[in-house]
Amino acid sequence: MSPVLVTGGSGYLATWLIAALLRAGRPVRTTVRSTAREAGVRAAVRRGHADDGGLEVVAADLTADDGWAAAAAGCAEVHHVASPFPVTDPADPDELIVPAREGTLRVVRAARDAGARRVVLTSSFAAVGYSPKPGAEFTEADWTDPDTPGLAPYPRSKAIAERAAWDLMERDGGGTELVVVNPTFILGPTLSTGLHSSTQLVKAMLEGTMPVAPRRRFGVVDVRDVADLHLRAMAAPEAAGRRYLAVADGPTLSFLEVADVLRRRLGPPAARVPTTEAAGDGPPRPVIHNDRARAELGWRPRPAGTTIVETAESLRDLGLLESAG
Repeated sequence: MSPVLVTGGSGYLATWLIAALLRAGRPVRTTVRSTAREAGVRAAVRRGHADDGGLEVVAADLTADDGWAAAAAGCAEVHHVASPFPVTDPADPDELIVPAREGTLRVVRAARDAGARRVVLTSSFAAVGYSPKPGAEFTEADWTDPDTPGLAPYPRSKAIAERAAWDLMERDGGGTELVVVNPTFILGPTLSTGLHSSTQLVKAMLEGTMPVAPRRRFGVVDVRDVADLHLRAMAAPEAAGRRYLAVADGPTLSFLEVADVLRRRLGPPAARVPTTEAAGDGPPRPVIHNDRARAELGWRPRPAGTTIVETAESLRDLGLLESAG
C-alpha cells in the first residue's frame, strides 16, 4: 500500500489527519521543516490514539525545492495542509504571500510529477469571503479578490495561493486531480503541546490576557471535522475539481460569543474571559453555507459550542493554561 503524504506534520490540523489515517491502517509520510520536530509529531499522533509505527517523517521546507520530489515519490494521495497562520500581520505582506503561493506550487508540482491521483489542499474561508458582498452570504462560488482595498496579508496569501494551485492544475495538471477544503476559524482539541494561532486566542481569553474581545464575526469549525472532510474529499470520485467550505452548522459567532460559551459551560475556570467587546460598529455577520460538503460528501460537523469547550478542556488537560483559575 502506497503511503499518503501529509505536509506540515507538526501542525494543528495535520496531527489529527495523520492520526486518522494511521487508525485506518494507512501508512503515512509527513513533512516537517526540521527532523528535530519528529519526536513531537510522533507524541501528538499517539495522543490521537494512533500507532506511529506506520509513520515516516521527512524534512522538506515550503520555501525551498529540496526534498519535495522525494517526499511525494510513490504517494498516490497528497494532503497539503502546511501553511503559515500569523497571530499578527507581518510588516511586509510578501513574508506571508510568497511562502504560501510558492510552497503550494512546490507541493502540487511534486505531487503531479510523482503521478499522484489526487491532491487535497487546505485553503481557507479567507480565500472565499474576505471581499465585501451585499448580504455577506457565501458559498464555494465566491472568491476573495486579492486587490480588495485594505485586505490584510493573510487573506491575500490564501486567495493568491489557492488561485495559483487551480491555475497550475488547469494548465498542466497531468492526471492529478485537485480538491480544495476551505475551513473557517479552526478550533478544537490540540494533540500538540506547541500552541497554534487559534488555540493561543482561546488561551488568552481563559488567562485574562484578552481583556476586551475583538469586534469580529466568523465561522467556527472543529479541527477533527476538517480532518474528516479531507479524508472524504480524497475518497469521493465526484469531489475532483471542487471546493468545500468547512463550517459548523448554525450562525457565525463573535469573539465575545465564544467567551460567553466558555463562561457558561466551564464556570470558574472561565472567570477571566472578556465580557466586553472593542468599541466600534459591528461588522456584518456572515452567512457561510456548508451545504455542498454535507450533500456531496456526507459531512456532519460538530456543534460550535462543543468545539469551543473541548478546545479549552484540551489546553487544560495538556497543562497549557498557566494562569487560568
